[in-house]
Amino acid sequence: MQVEVKHVPVLFDAVMAALQPRRGGRYLDCTVGSGGHTAGLLERCAPEGRVLGTDADPDAIARVRARLGDHPCLTLRQAWLDEVPALARALGFVPLDGILIDLGLSSDQLEDAARGFSFQREGPLDMRFDPTQGVPASAWLDRVDRLTLARVLREYGEVPNALRVAEAIWRARPIRTTTQLRDVVSGVMRARSRRIHPATLVFQALRIAVNDELRRLREALPQLMALLVPGGRIAVIAFHSLEDRIVKHTFRMASRAGSGDGAAMAEDALPPMRLLTPKPITPSPQEIALNPRARSARLRVAERLALEANAEAC
Repeated sequence: MQVEVKHVPVLFDAVMAALQPRRGGRYLDCTVGSGGHTAGLLERCAPEGRVLGTDADPDAIARVRARLGDHPCLTLRQAWLDEVPALARALGFVPLDGILIDLGLSSDQLEDAARGFSFQREGPLDMRFDPTQGVPASAWLDRVDRLTLARVLREYGEVPNALRVAEAIWRARPIRTTTQLRDVVSGVMRARSRRIHPATLVFQALRIAVNDELRRLREALPQLMALLVPGGRIAVIAFHSLEDRIVKHTFRMASRAGSGDGAAMAEDALPPMRLLTPKPITPSPQEIALNPRARSARLRVAERLALEANAEAC
């Protein structure tokens, strides 16, 4: 089956080179988004291979199902990232030859004003990946106190003068639309560059808080790495420093476990891995020119070691 996908995924060639999908392999795309990476995995592992695609966003699952059709090698399920390891086991998708996690928002999510992810379009201030769970960002703001809001802006968005910005947002409540929040932030924050609107960091922080993204990533990574066959690889695309820091730290600790380093933190909880990207892979100037949203992408890759190799290292 020939698959056509209009969306151009970030770092597509680098991801395919890193995961090395092969005919007959078994692969997991934890965040299908708009389906570009999923299609690439399918094309390379079919017809004997299998791909499990998951996403917390039910609209993403529906989009990919519509775009890729009823592909015999593809299984799609809605699931949060930290729910995926148990799901993969329940569906019999283990062990895996490759795993991809793309932590960025898809173009479809950003362009849908009703989802509230972008301040460039007026819409309800929602920001939930799964609109059926949790509370929208507007309701979250109604409940939060000023100090907690400042901490979230500072830790999740690295917002300068976070307390001042939090005070302005808190006093402006209730805030119900994306443009309303954008205007409040613009009144107290100066743009750090011509490319980045001052509201970008605030929207990032609130989205992370509403969806509990960092906790889910921390909990999921070790469990996902444990699903890999020896020689299997995991690739993670992060778009800001907080996500990238978690991936970098987890991969490094797992690589120390793989080398038999007794100082590795929680060594028994991490499968032995080999770090394949001492420095992250970043988009080329040509890719950034074609897709400016790719400019902050960072790809890190690690490979599962055989237990025997780990024992010899010890």
